[in-house]
Amino acid sequence: MSQPDGLFDTAAARRIDAQATAALGGDGYLLMQRAGQAAWQCALQYWPQARRVVVVCGPGNNGGDGYVLARLARQSGRAVCVLHLPGHAPRTPLAQRACTDYLAIGGQVELAPDCLREADLVVDALFGIGLDRAPDAEAAQLIDAVNAAAAPVLALDVPSGVDADSGAVPGAAIHAARVLQFIVPHRGLHTGAALEHAGQRLLATLDVPAQAFDGIAPAASRWSEALLPAQLPPRRINTHKGESGHVLCLGGNHGSGGALMLCAEAALRSGAGLASAATRPAHVAPLLARCPEAMAHAVEDAFDLAPLLARAGVVALGPGLGQDDWARRLWAAALDGGRSLVVDADALNLLAQQPQPLATAVLTPHPGEAARLLGVDVAAIQRDRFAAAQALVERFTAVVVLKGAGTVVAAPGQRPRVIAAGNPGMAVGGMGDLLTGVIAALLAQGLSPFDAASTGALLHGLAGDAAAADGQRGMLPRDLLPHLRARANP
Repeated sequence: MSQPDGLFDTAAARRIDAQATAALGGDGYLLMQRAGQAAWQCALQYWPQARRVVVVCGPGNNGGDGYVLARLARQSGRAVCVLHLPGHAPRTPLAQRACTDYLAIGGQVELAPDCLREADLVVDALFGIGLDRAPDAEAAQLIDAVNAAAAPVLALDVPSGVDADSGAVPGAAIHAARVLQFIVPHRGLHTGAALEHAGQRLLATLDVPAQAFDGIAPAASRWSEALLPAQLPPRRINTHKGESGHVLCLGGNHGSGGALMLCAEAALRSGAGLASAATRPAHVAPLLARCPEAMAHAVEDAFDLAPLLARAGVVALGPGLGQDDWARRLWAAALDGGRSLVVDADALNLLAQQPQPLATAVLTPHPGEAARLLGVDVAAIQRDRFAAAQALVERFTAVVVLKGAGTVVAAPGQRPRVIAAGNPGMAVGGMGDLLTGVIAALLAQGLSPFDAASTGALLHGLAGDAAAADGQRGMLPRDLLPHLRARANP
């Protein structure tokens, strides 16, 4: 049970299944038996003590996988109850065949959820990847009953009620302790609301032939810690600070100087050779006291900013910037400065008011900022985070980091990446300012915008996970700074 980096949409998963079936002689029941066997082995591995197993089966092939597992569990001496709704008798030929084999060994089928009360383990084989809408009222009641049971849940392929493509949860959905995906991992289980339901994600490849993947590419990539050494190789011995780039952090309006301080220090802790900070005069002294390595400058207008832009290679634009006249003047000067940009916070709000292409920029919106940039509500962003990220890319011709659980990084002409790091403790003000500095530092060190955005989001998430070892609640952005340094040296 491995976890490769490629993530697939449901259309690709169905094509792979069909090609695998053809390569194995055309009998789809062979794959169904492999899936059921893999699921039973998973149950034995993680819940060996479970003696009473309830398998909730739907009418399709996901239900068929469940019938195979139920047969194997019964043959191993477990007390097995297969539960399905009155209208969910097997409908596909494969599911009917699996059900017949289960009944042939004396298996029983129940139509009422009473058996859930005695279960040691519940197996969700209700809908799988076939459902892309909210379950109907009867199915929702059954899902609620499963979630209310005391037993852990093993979901087959996808927790029922979760959209395997987008990760959206439009209605009732199973809360699974573990999900065993078949053949390929599903991209929707790695972002958004799906993360509340998927628990630990596992994969059973079912030993399908390699030709099952002919002509099929992943829909997204999983960006994980194992990729860091290739992105951040050791520095050569005879290096100097100029080779690691100069980041100009621009923002820190009245009352928001801390945002710029976090950004500048994050840039330095992520390896920038030089970091300057352009801010309100009142924030210069506190910034120097906090981080004397940063070069702090008081700026009032574009004239003050011009020489700083001339020396910098990358501009981190937006932390604490505000939206007043001062902010607008500096925003306009930064756009005219011809430098690579990382655009965050109020700079994104200013961009939403005056949309324009930013081909050399990395945009880092959270869902609320993304909604303003696209003129929709937050719910529309969260319903399909992949589609939202792509819409932002197309509108602004920029690299986009759509923040949140399962951050999505997208770029023109590129396969999107999903960041496999981060935790709820990072949902606190200032975390985004830190991320802006990290990405800007990586850009300054020569990474491409797409790689800088992806690696920066990964570093940020990994640092957050390390800091969360002391507890998620109460974690502050500055708690991540020492861990940024450690993760930036893989």
